[in-house]
Parts: sequence; C-alpha cells; structure tokens
Amino acid sequence: MENAFTAAPDQGLLEFVRGASPDAKTRARIADAVPAEFFAVPGGLTARERQELTYRRLRHAGLAAPPAAELLDDPPALCALLERAAIADPALFHVMLLHYTLALGPILRFGAGQDGPRGARDALESMTSFGTLLMTEAGRSNSHLSPRTVARHDPATGGFVLSTPDAQAAKFPTNTAHPAVPKTAAVYATLVHGGRERGVFVFVVPLRGPDGAVPPGVRVVAAPETTGLQVDYAAVLLEDLHVPYEAWLRDGASVDASGAFHDPAGSPAARLTRSMGIAPAVWRAVISASAAITRASAGTLLAHSAGRLTLGRLAPRRPLTDYRNQQEAVLGALAAGYALTAVAAHAQTRRTAADAPAGGNGAGDGPDTAWAPWSAVDRDLALLKAAATAQAQATVSACRVHSGAPGFAAVERLNAYRGLAHAYMNAGGDNELILYDTARAMADQDRYTPPPPVAGPPDDGDLDSPAVWLFLARDTERRMRDRLAARIRRARSDGDDPFTAWNANLTLAARTAGACADRLVLEICAAALDTGPAALRPVLRLHALNLLERRAADLLNEGAAPPGILDEIWAARRRTCDELAPRAGELAAALDLPAQITAPPAFLEGP
Repeated sequence: MENAFTAAPDQGLLEFVRGASPDAKTRARIADAVPAEFFAVPGGLTARERQELTYRRLRHAGLAAPPAAELLDDPPALCALLERAAIADPALFHVMLLHYTLALGPILRFGAGQDGPRGARDALESMTSFGTLLMTEAGRSNSHLSPRTVARHDPATGGFVLSTPDAQAAKFPTNTAHPAVPKTAAVYATLVHGGRERGVFVFVVPLRGPDGAVPPGVRVVAAPETTGLQVDYAAVLLEDLHVPYEAWLRDGASVDASGAFHDPAGSPAARLTRSMGIAPAVWRAVISASAAITRASAGTLLAHSAGRLTLGRLAPRRPLTDYRNQQEAVLGALAAGYALTAVAAHAQTRRTAADAPAGGNGAGDGPDTAWAPWSAVDRDLALLKAAATAQAQATVSACRVHSGAPGFAAVERLNAYRGLAHAYMNAGGDNELILYDTARAMADQDRYTPPPPVAGPPDDGDLDSPAVWLFLARDTERRMRDRLAARIRRARSDGDDPFTAWNANLTLAARTAGACADRLVLEICAAALDTGPAALRPVLRLHALNLLERRAADLLNEGAAPPGILDEIWAARRRTCDELAPRAGELAAALDLPAQITAPPAFLEGP
C-alpha cells in the first residue's frame, strides 16, 4: 500500500475535496487564522491554562479570518475555517462554532434593524468578548421545547427580567467557567407576558466583563474537568437579571407603548421554530467538521499502516495492509472521508426556509415535531447531521483501534477527534431525537413522500452499480416506513395514546429514519459520481458497500435482499479494495491534509 507521505494526489480527487472552497485569498486568510502551531498543544498545561490557550487561539483566528458577517453569509467559507479548526484543535472548533453561529448568528439574524445589540455585536466581532450559548437546561430532557428559564416584561423599566426558577433549570452545558475570559451569551428563554407564555426568544446577555467578572444576577457554577472535549464547562443560573428592551432579539416581535405584545410568528410553536432557525448554519458546520476529522483520521491510519511489517506466524514480515481487516479499515476510512466530503458539499449549498432574511417566512421546511424542534426547521439537514456525526464517530473510533497502542497513547489527535464526534452526536440536536421526529414525519407522510415501489433490482443486481445501491436503500426505506406506519395506526385504533403507540416502536422508528438517512447519503454519492472524476467511482462504491453491510439486517428483515446478500457484499468489497489498494497513497494525498496530520509523533522525531 503506497506511502501517504510520498504519493502524488489525483488532481480530479483533489478538486473534488476542495469543491466549493473559497478563493485563494480567502483560503490564505483561513490558513493564517489557524496556523501550523495550532495543530499542537504544549505539554504541562493545567485545565484552565489549556482553556485560556483555546480562547487566545480563537481571538487570533477571529482577527485574522474574514469578517464574521461575511463568513456567516458564505457557508463554504465559514465551513472551511471551522474544518481547519476541527482538525487542528477540536476544542477550538467547539468554541469557534459557538462564537460564530450560536452567539453572533442570532444577533445578525434576529436583531436585524435593532440598535440595541450593536455593542454586543461589536464586542464579539472584535474578539474582546467570546460568544456562548445558554439553551439546554440541566434537569429536564427535551428542554429546548419549553425552557423553564423565563423572561418577563418589566413595565417599570421597559426591559425584561430573566430568571432561572431552580437548579434543575440551570443552563448547562455552557462554556463560561474560566474566571478571566469575557463572555457574551445568547440566552434562550420562554417569554411570559400578560400571564401567558408567548414562545421561546433569544436575549443577549453579558455574562463576564473584560476582566471575567460576573455581573449581579448571574451565577456561574463550574463543572468538573473533563478530557472529552476540553472547554470550560459550567452551569449558569440567572437570578432576577434585569436586561434592557434592546437585549431582546425580537425578530419582528414587539411590546408596544401600551404594553401589548405582538409577534408575526403567530403562535408560540411557530416562534420556537423561528428561534431555532440558527440551526442550519450549525448543521452545515458540524457536517463539514465531521467530514474533516474523518479525512484526517483516515490519513493518520494510513500513515500508521503503510509499510508496517507484521510478525504473525502465518506469514512473518508480511506488510500489515496485506491483511484484509487492516486493508479494509484503511480504505473504508478513506472512502468514508470522501463520502462525507460529498455530503458536506451538499449541505453547504442547501438553502432552507430558515435561511430566509429576518422578517420573511423563515418558519422552516420541516414537519411537526414531538421530541425536539430540529426537524421542524429542516428535516433533511438535521438528518444529515445525525448521519455525518455517527459516521465520523464510527470511522474515527475504527481508525484509533486499527492504529493499535499508538492510536491510543501516542496520537492524542485521534482521541480528540473521537471526543468531538461523540459530543456532536448529542450537541447541535440529539441524534436519536432527530431520528424519532424523522420517523414520525415518515409515518404520517408529513412533508415526506416514500420512495415508489420498483420491480426488481436494475443491472441484474450487480452491486458495483449505483442504481443497485439506490434500489436497495429505497426499497428498504419504503418497506420499513410502511410497516412502521401500519404499527402506529393499529396501536391507535386499539386505543393507545400517542405516547404508548410510539414508545412501543422506538427501535423500529430509529432504524426507519436511519434507512432514510442512508438513502439520502447514497443519493448524494450517486450525484457526486455524475459530476466528479472517474477515480471517485470505486471510492464511493466502497462506502456504499460498507453502508449496505451495516444495513444488512434490515435488508434481510424487510425482504429487500435475499439470503446470501452479505456474501455478495463481501465479495464486491474485496474486488473494490483490490482495485483501490495500489492507489491508497494518492487517495490520501488528495484529501489535502496539513502535513502535521500524518507526521510521526513529535516525541519520535528526535532532537
């Protein structure tokens, strides 16, 4: 298997990976924003010192990168910046995502035309304060749907009073614990006016001043240190915190001079969906980062594997990559990196109703939801986020395992990537809840049309054919949807309430939505084959075969494929790996990874 350090990249694949990346000038600014030294962390730092380093890096990045408003209006550019941050330093990616998409994003989106947020915007854009998010609450699941933190209009001042009723309603997790780092928060709270809940709105709140001091009415409780994704986690409680009227990111709503409340959203449910309209920018970034760390992990595994000899007694001094398990792990990781790159390119250019300017409809493209608000914003983009993070987590974990002891003890990068992928299976919208709401929409055909039945697989069932991948994925999805819908109908006709009907079928619901996600990914891959280079075909074929293997239980259970399908998948995978193995180095080289990713561990480089 060709060495990733010396191979020349396939130019067509290189262009595919770069895709809709920014122009050369913007790419240069992004490289300056996340320079080579950010790809390593000095040893011996305490947790607080490590966190302070992360914020110093964020300040440098924010000042060196293009202006925030330009980035937020240019998804490929913002995603390129966040991708580089993710592969350099996952903690930097996390705080950068929060700063741009979840603190500045709401100000630019919901505060358009308001003078009030100007000071907060200036502080965030100048990096004199760092953005944070106060959304989820510690004591209840699904807290996005109905935060117990409330904002009450104060007629005496014209402003609002924000209150956390008890510790169970504390905002957690937040990145607010470092005592010397200034923070500005986007706070999601239920607005109560005239004794009625009016919906979830966003308020801009300075949480820590220039010296890190916390203002009256704010209590920050630091969380224990963690090694998963190393940022300054804390819970935040708001205790009758007074904020001016201008802190309310109104998005067209108002309280007039007579004290009457007005909201163009029309209902608290519609307001919730609008307030979650910042999610598409988050999902695009998370999908792109998932692709980036998958590519980086694949390159790391190949660098570990290529040229490595084994001493097994079957064949002493045989190259490690001659063994099918290692070969398929390396090539499968590379294929996953290319497939997620196609998904990321699709996500970056996908526009949703939630991307509409403030004052427009902007309600969302998705169905009604029961478990979380995300699918109501955009069902497919949320579902692709769930699919991308799950794929990244699985691939990064496999790369770590197949790198042996060095993958765990000598290359901290793989552990950090795994922590990032694992975190975002919950963050940015919990994957399981997204699957359940997707399944509910599928069963109800709420803005969802099942794939139509097709007689028999095309191309004689040849698994090398994209038409066969799509046939199997679509046929399985349709059969599972029909069975799920029938089960729910039968339960309801037997007198079960909605909770009982769905609670008995959550396993099938999750697998049905997963089948839909797989079909979306395969459709994106098939479309990429139509426009991409010829060298891409066996790479995405390998990913499709791995995806079908993962889905094999459902293919068999639904009768979409006959017994023996796994033998056929395995045979096709062996043929594909034999085709790709001599080109592994050029496949890795075309991933355009920074040199620091595939370099040997620093402590082995010598003095």
